[in-house]
Amino acid sequence: MNILQINSSARSTGSASTRLADAIVARVQAANPEATLARRDLAAEPHPVLDEPTLQALFTPADQRTPEQAARIALDDALIAQVQAADVIVIGAPMYNFGITVQLKSWFDAIARANVTFKYTETGPVGLLTGKKVYVGLSRGGLHRDSAHDSQVPYLNTMFGFLGMTDVQYVYSEGMGMGPEAVAKAQAQADAEINAILV
Repeated sequence: MNILQINSSARSTGSASTRLADAIVARVQAANPEATLARRDLAAEPHPVLDEPTLQALFTPADQRTPEQAARIALDDALIAQVQAADVIVIGAPMYNFGITVQLKSWFDAIARANVTFKYTETGPVGLLTGKKVYVGLSRGGLHRDSAHDSQVPYLNTMFGFLGMTDVQYVYSEGMGMGPEAVAKAQAQADAEINAILV
C-alpha cells in the first residue's frame, strides 16, 4: 500500500489540519505496517500557480516545448505521478475565508490534466484516478459543517469525483478559533471520528 499525505496549511507548525492528517496517517499505517508513505507539504514546497505561460506549455505538444516549458510541466508531472501511485490519499485542509487554501487549489490545478487524470467522453467527463481511498482532515475556526457556509466540501467532492476518486471520508475539527475549551472539544471529536472510520 502506498499512502500520500498532502498538507495544505500555510502554517509550518501548529496546524490543526496537519495534526488531523498526521493522526489519520498514523492509524492507516498501524493497520498496514508494510505501507509506504510519501508526504508533501504544499507550504514548504510551494507549487507554481496555473498562469498563462503554464497554459501555453500544456497546450504545446511535448516534442515542441521549450526547455523552460518542459521543466514547468515536469513539476506537474511529478505531482500526478505521486497521486497515480497512491492507494490512500490523506489531505489536511484548513478553511481560509470559507474555501480551501491557495496551496491546495494549485495542487488540484496541477493534477487535473485531460487524458491523463480525466477524459471527456460523449456522455461527459470520466475520472481516471480510480480505486483510491481519500481521507480529508478539515479544520475550521468556526462551525460550518453541513451549513450553507461550507463551500469546501462541495468543491472537494466535485474535484475528487471529477478525477475519479469517489471513496472520500471527511474528519472535522471545528471551532478552532473559539477559545481553548472549544479547541479541546474539537480535537476530541475529531479523534473520535478517526477512531470510528478507521477501526
